[in-house]
Amino acid sequence: MSSDDVWLRCGGRLCLDFVNTLRNRARVPRETLVVPEDLRRWLEWAGIAVTARPAARDADALALARKLRDALDRAVLAAADGTLPTPADLAVLNSTAAAHPLPTPQLTVANGQLAHATTPAPAPADPAAGLALIAQDAVALLPSPEVRRVRVCGADDCAVRFVDRSPAHNRRWCSMERCGNRAKARRHVARTGRAPRADGGG
Repeated sequence: MSSDDVWLRCGGRLCLDFVNTLRNRARVPRETLVVPEDLRRWLEWAGIAVTARPAARDADALALARKLRDALDRAVLAAADGTLPTPADLAVLNSTAAAHPLPTPQLTVANGQLAHATTPAPAPADPAAGLALIAQDAVALLPSPEVRRVRVCGADDCAVRFVDRSPAHNRRWCSMERCGNRAKARRHVARTGRAPRADGGG
C-alpha cells in the first residue's frame, strides 16, 4: 500500500499527508491504514523510522492513529475557516504530541557569537511515538497564518486536504497531474462530446 496511488505527498505538511490517508472523503471514504503494519509502513514512507519491532501495542497505535486523524482534520478545517477547534479535538492533539520529546534547545558559539542550536530528538520507539511527530506538526500549524491557506481539493471525488502555496492563493486542485487534468478532460468532453487526444492536441 505504499505507492503514490494510495498515499499522497501533496498536502504540503506532514499532518495533512496523514489526514489524507483516508481517501475519497467526498464520496465513499477508503481506508488505507487497515492493519497495524500499514501504519508502520506509512510512517516509514513519510520519513519517520520506528525503531522497535512490531508489538502487541501496535493495534492500540492504529486505533489512536484513526482517532488522531479525525481530530486533526476537524481542528485544521475549523482553524482554516477562522473558527476554534473543539476542546476535545485539541486534547487529542496535545496528548498525542506529548508522547515523544521535542528537540532540546541549546546554545552554541558560531562565528564568535552566541547562537541557538538543538540536539536531535531520539527516533520514535514505536508507532505511537511516531504519531506524536504528526501531532506536533499540527500543533505548529494550527496557530500559524499558514492554516488559513489549507484547502480541500475541488474535484468531486477527491477532497484531499492541502496547503495552497500558489502566488495568488487560488489553487483549486490537490494536484494538476491528477485532479486538475481530470477536471479539464471532463470539461472538454462536456463541451465537444469527445475525449481529448492523448498527445494533447486538439
